[in-house]
Amino acid sequence: MEITAKQVKELRDQTGAGMMDCKKALTEAKGDIEVAVKVLRESGIAKAVSKAGRSTSEGAITSYIHAGDKLGVLVEINCETDFVARTDQFKRFARDVAMHIAASSPVCVTREDVDAQMIEKERDIFRNQALKDGKPEKIIDKIVDGKVEKYYSEIVLMEQPFVKDTDKSIEDYVKETIGSLGENIQVKRFTRFRLGE
Repeated sequence: MEITAKQVKELRDQTGAGMMDCKKALTEAKGDIEVAVKVLRESGIAKAVSKAGRSTSEGAITSYIHAGDKLGVLVEINCETDFVARTDQFKRFARDVAMHIAASSPVCVTREDVDAQMIEKERDIFRNQALKDGKPEKIIDKIVDGKVEKYYSEIVLMEQPFVKDTDKSIEDYVKETIGSLGENIQVKRFTRFRLGE
């Protein structure tokens, strides 16, 4: 069954869950919105969304230095309480995120952090590529939109496939961790260092 963008949007509006989570839930529910809401709730994702507005003033700054000492990452991850920040699960999660950043070179944490001018430049490049390839004018905008979405998934940390489990995004991993720890968690910021850059 083909899941439409309209269905995904409707489920996102109801639950506040991420786009990929909604699409997976709808696929599992064979397009039934009610069943998809249940799927999201059972997986803890809807629970994570309900905690999203809560303040995150505790947390940790975690480092990861890749073998050979030529690549390193500092990442700030916030949670609600110092108690959770000291748990092994939170520390493991923070280290996984730092390692992912080292491996995947994201540019920013969320889509909202991406420079609008950078996206416009990419749109122009994608449009010119489509024109050079002789694509019909009426579908060029759809092609460009698709390529921009793919570009976001390559440069935005929360939208990247998690290096340890490419079936889920970093956003999915954050939501799973929120569900199991019972607190809101936010990846606040990061810096990636490579020797000589």
